Amino acid sequence: MANLKEIRGRITSISSTMQITRAMKMVSAAKLKKAQDAIVMLRPYSEKLQELIQNVNSSSDPDQISVYAQKREVKRVLFIAITSNRGLAGAFNSSIVKELNAQFQHKSQYEVEVLSIGKKAFDAVRRSRTVYANESGIYDKLSFDAVSHVAEAVMDSFREGKFDEVYLIYNKFVNAATQEVTTEQLLPISMPETTEPQIETDYIFEPSRAEILDNLIPKSIKTQVFKAVLDSVASEHGARMTAMHKATDNAQALKNDLVIFYNKARQAAITNEILEIVSGAEALKNS
Repeated sequence: MANLKEIRGRITSISSTMQITRAMKMVSAAKLKKAQDAIVMLRPYSEKLQELIQNVNSSSDPDQISVYAQKREVKRVLFIAITSNRGLAGAFNSSIVKELNAQFQHKSQYEVEVLSIGKKAFDAVRRSRTVYANESGIYDKLSFDAVSHVAEAVMDSFREGKFDEVYLIYNKFVNAATQEVTTEQLLPISMPETTEPQIETDYIFEPSRAEILDNLIPKSIKTQVFKAVLDSVASEHGARMTAMHKATDNAQALKNDLVIFYNKARQAAITNEILEIVSGAEALKNS
């Protein structure tokens, strides 16, 4: 049985851990609000951009299809895995690594490479897979321009034929307690299929339809990557806030159990000391 000094040390250690987990929870809660606002504001813009591309492309000449929409025989695949640079966020990072491994199995017949955004994804694949690039530094100063440079490099590689398909794997933010692991195709772009009858309308485009698509499609791809990164950031703070909340509760429960155990042990020690004193006094009286 541990002595009282050891129990006091464990209680002090748990109290210190609780202060850390509480602080991390509060920091993540504060950052979550900002990250949530950013992704909520970007989603309507991204969806409207997709709708514009669909409307402009609906009556395009099939021979004038964008290079980013051209489907070809699949030989090489690139996965853009988005995780965080830090841990202590529950299953936030491990769920992405698990989905990435599942995709490796599904695409095992192709040459697969990984572009990691976040140190956790890079650490998970660097020894077993070919890493196309490690862009973990994006989080140091996250901005649309920083993400655009990464997206442009991927688009150039696709256009040059280095990759035939590109996929995004990230945590989609639902709420502070829920994140959905999402895998979506980035390239070649695919237009949503609809069962509703299309109304043919003769639009006058200025500039030309091809020029509009040449400007909208790259912007849409960059926005899609940026949205995935923002989703991941918001999901990270939500997952860490939830994990630290549970850790604080578990630490409090463990501390309560130790305090009860400490009080019982202390009471037993005091009782033994009283018995020894009484026994000694009785011995002296009878001597």
